[in-house]
Amino acid sequence: MSSKYSDVKLHINGKWREAIAGERLDVINPATEDIIGNVAHARSSDLDEALQAADSAFKSWKSVSAFDRYNLMRKAATLLRERAEDIAGVMTLEQGKPLAESRIEVAVGADRIDWMAEEARRAYGRIIPPRTDGVYQLVVKEPVGPVAAFTPWNFPINQAVQKISAAVAAGCSVILKGPEEAPASTALLIKAFVDAGIPDGVLNLVFGIPADISDYLIPHPIIRKITFTGSTAVGKQLAAKAGEHMKLATMELGGHAPAIVFEDADIDVALNVLSANKFRNAGQVCIAPTRFLVHEKLYEQFVDGFTKIAEELPVGDGSDPKTKMGPLAHDRRLEAMEGFVSDAVGKGANIKTGGQRVGNKGYFFQPTVLTNVSKDTRIMNEEPFGPLAPITPFNDFDEVMGEANRLSYGLAAYAYTRSTKTAEAVGAALESGIVSINHHGAALVETPFGGIKDSGYGREGGLEGLECYLHSKFITQAN
Repeated sequence: MSSKYSDVKLHINGKWREAIAGERLDVINPATEDIIGNVAHARSSDLDEALQAADSAFKSWKSVSAFDRYNLMRKAATLLRERAEDIAGVMTLEQGKPLAESRIEVAVGADRIDWMAEEARRAYGRIIPPRTDGVYQLVVKEPVGPVAAFTPWNFPINQAVQKISAAVAAGCSVILKGPEEAPASTALLIKAFVDAGIPDGVLNLVFGIPADISDYLIPHPIIRKITFTGSTAVGKQLAAKAGEHMKLATMELGGHAPAIVFEDADIDVALNVLSANKFRNAGQVCIAPTRFLVHEKLYEQFVDGFTKIAEELPVGDGSDPKTKMGPLAHDRRLEAMEGFVSDAVGKGANIKTGGQRVGNKGYFFQPTVLTNVSKDTRIMNEEPFGPLAPITPFNDFDEVMGEANRLSYGLAAYAYTRSTKTAEAVGAALESGIVSINHHGAALVETPFGGIKDSGYGREGGLEGLECYLHSKFITQAN
């Protein structure tokens, strides 16, 4: 990989520029801890310009036909695919994930743009039959208005493109607060839209202190919708602020996904699929399986199999083709992993493998398997967001459903069984926005993505993801 890293600028009203105050933040390669570049740091004066640009652009963009928006977005998707190798290299440099995962993320991002562009052409209203002659009753779909979008560092293209593609396709303008840890990937996504010809002001990109930017944008009267992906704690704060100012909000928040392996499961399938998705992106995935609940008859076999996979997983710099798991995103995640493991061991848990930092350079942590993990440990109650796999046994359906639904999270859940009856019962019993049985079927571009309870509300992806950026206006007229 030979991708060159360039310093990242803001994109406001069709121009790439430095912050007005000239401030910049360092960007660190998590595999080496080297500073590889920097990113412009926006303040209120930059945000004022972005707000005015989004407001002005929305007034014209909302009137552009869905067909014309579709054509522009398809061009952006094509450009993203053409630039995929360079973008993937940049993503691996700044975020750390293996190059193969970065390539997939770029490809999926292009697919998301295509799908939303096409779906917006079918954002139909309807005619409601009247009760009286000479009356017409119409429902029409209209874009909600300028959007403030906040995206995290774990998927710098995928999380941004979910919001951008739906909002732009619906006819909204956007101010995107991208991730400071991985800004160049997000900037290259925006550049694909810019080079495809998106009008000035429709898509604006800023970086800076997250709390300062959210505190400024959310209450502003120009902003009509908030969309956020991140932790539950921060999401609750932003949702409260959005509610205070009567702003629409989509909150895609944290999870703590149970992965249930019943006694009749195909254990090889369960091991291969669950381990791949546990350690993808070093476990820094909101829908990663995080609580492994295995029937006691398969427990020892599953633990041995999962431990072997973890021990043999190549960990290293994501630019190395042999690497299957890269570093954590920053030093704070290392401290978090050490805290989870220490707490669990202190309360009686056993480390089957892993449990420690790898080396002393880069934010690498061993793929870790824990057994004998009690329910009062932090890892069984807090989202770990890292390569930690606590595995506990069960022997009863009601028992495991109780444990699966015990927490306030409700984003994703997984189950493995050969029984159709059990699968149907699991689908009905699990309290989760996403339930995937015998495979990892979450987060496809055409399917809704989102949680319930403390995992948020609203949906991204699928028809539901587009609807979040549209109002339904009722028009009734008498002759």
